[in-house]
Amino acid sequence: MPTSPAGVRFGIFDWIDAAGHELADHYERRLRLIELADRSPFWCYHVAEHHGTPLGLVPSPNVFLAAAASRTRRLRLGPLVNVLPLYDPARLVEEICMLDHLSRGRLELGLGRGGVPGELALYGVRAEDTREIFREGLALVLQGLREGRFDHRGRWFTNRAGSTPLRPFQRPYPPLWYPTSFPDSVPWIAREGISVLFAFLLTRQRTTAAEQVERYRRVQREHAADPDRLNGHVAEPCVGVCHHVVVAETDAEAHVVARRALREWFANFNHLWLRERGTEYFPSDVDAFIDAGHALVGSPETVREQVRRVLAESGGNYFAGVFAFGDLTAEESLRSLDLFARRVIPDLVAAGAPPGGMDERA
Repeated sequence: MPTSPAGVRFGIFDWIDAAGHELADHYERRLRLIELADRSPFWCYHVAEHHGTPLGLVPSPNVFLAAAASRTRRLRLGPLVNVLPLYDPARLVEEICMLDHLSRGRLELGLGRGGVPGELALYGVRAEDTREIFREGLALVLQGLREGRFDHRGRWFTNRAGSTPLRPFQRPYPPLWYPTSFPDSVPWIAREGISVLFAFLLTRQRTTAAEQVERYRRVQREHAADPDRLNGHVAEPCVGVCHHVVVAETDAEAHVVARRALREWFANFNHLWLRERGTEYFPSDVDAFIDAGHALVGSPETVREQVRRVLAESGGNYFAGVFAFGDLTAEESLRSLDLFARRVIPDLVAAGAPPGGMDERA
């Protein structure tokens, strides 16, 4: 069984799913949580992009992260992901440059192709076309970030000759991320040295994070000397795992809170699939979800051992917790994050993992 390497960072992943609050209040609650994370040993905050679903109330992660940038000083920030087929590449380049400067070089850039047909259809994009659109759009976005010009004629983007005076704060561009639940994507991600995050949906593919982390590292080693890797400017990519986390003073209290909030989160997560196909995308069996270790729930001591086991089993160098989801109150999420920061991370750091705020890449 692989063991967790030294150098583990800790981050936060967020859907910002519906919770029955006024939207302005919902955003403010999340910004307060990000402010707390900025004062804690977390390294990065990631937010998802979703459309037309209560699973994600931030259809423009860049707008939200601009607000987060103004409320933080140290925490790195990143969309996970910008769904590239839904963007005009030139517009996305300019937004990325703005956000990288507004955060003074704290942007971690997640790019992806999207995977939910109902969300893509809202923008008139067919799911079966997204792979081609992503590949073509990615080349154009990276060209724009590197050179400030757009000179391309292709199937999906044409007649784009032009330029922008904007360049990213980080050169040639911010570190790249591509989270995935599909093993077929891993070799490309690893060859390019792109950071990756694995989560519970891998189980739909009958594989585990540990298997895919090992696969990533094997391919990455084989291509470590390739001169033209897309993320070659990042010395040590993040290869991480993502879990829901609920920490309370006792195991019993944490389980009561987690079960309640997960029921609401699953309603949001499966909303589009139930509406359009009459079936759940992932079974909303809360107890099975917790028992499988997809959610880490308990006292600080219990969660500390759960995280230690997850890192040892996966062999990853990054752990992202989902601390706000479903109908968790602001107080419950803030308490959970605070307990994790004060009573989970320090002991793991003492055992060999440096605090998330240490960024050796900068």
